[in-house]
Amino acid sequence: MRRFEFVVDRSHAHAVNEVVADLRRLRISAVIAATIAAAVTAYLVWLNHPWSYLLAVASALGAVTALWVALWAPRRSRIDRLYAEGELVPAVVSHTYPSGMVLLALVNIGRPETTETRYALVVRKVRALPGHEAKAGERVPSVAVRGDHASRAVGELRQTVNAMPIAWGTRDGNVIERARAAISEVEWRLLSDNLALAEKVRRSSAKRLLLDPQQLPGDLGS
Repeated sequence: MRRFEFVVDRSHAHAVNEVVADLRRLRISAVIAATIAAAVTAYLVWLNHPWSYLLAVASALGAVTALWVALWAPRRSRIDRLYAEGELVPAVVSHTYPSGMVLLALVNIGRPETTETRYALVVRKVRALPGHEAKAGERVPSVAVRGDHASRAVGELRQTVNAMPIAWGTRDGNVIERARAAISEVEWRLLSDNLALAEKVRRSSAKRLLLDPQQLPGDLGS
């Protein structure tokens, strides 16, 4: 797995990194859900009816689940960990809008414990990319962020993998250039040649397009 080491600017990351912001919102929603479920559970127990106890059990399970998510989210949102554990991947701006841009990324969706490499195209809409030009074809070095868990895996493929730009972790343009140079020209060219597929990927139910290994160029197909 290709990793990229750099010193994460935490203040910058917490200000612009949309992955961190999404996990922060998830945690807040989970805390609210756990509080409501706990209150409902207490009320159902207070009613002291046979049927209310059955509902109370279901509500308590919901509270426990929401609480687990609230505790899990901070661990997942440790920005240093996300960048350190993620694989360096290429992403290219495919479309620009007044409200942001769409990135087309090439990621390996093979599970870490297997030896098989399976490449897929994924898209991500972003609001801002500090350190990059807002234009189609802009090369955006990123790291792959896994969004699935073992229990949700499908065969030997990860269920969800997304791209998190290096620019969301540093203000240093030299770091971004170093990350860009660490990705092969073959990978960048593959994305540039397939920018038109971004809309197809976005419209797909799986939000990804699995690539045929036999049709991949160079070492990517081996």
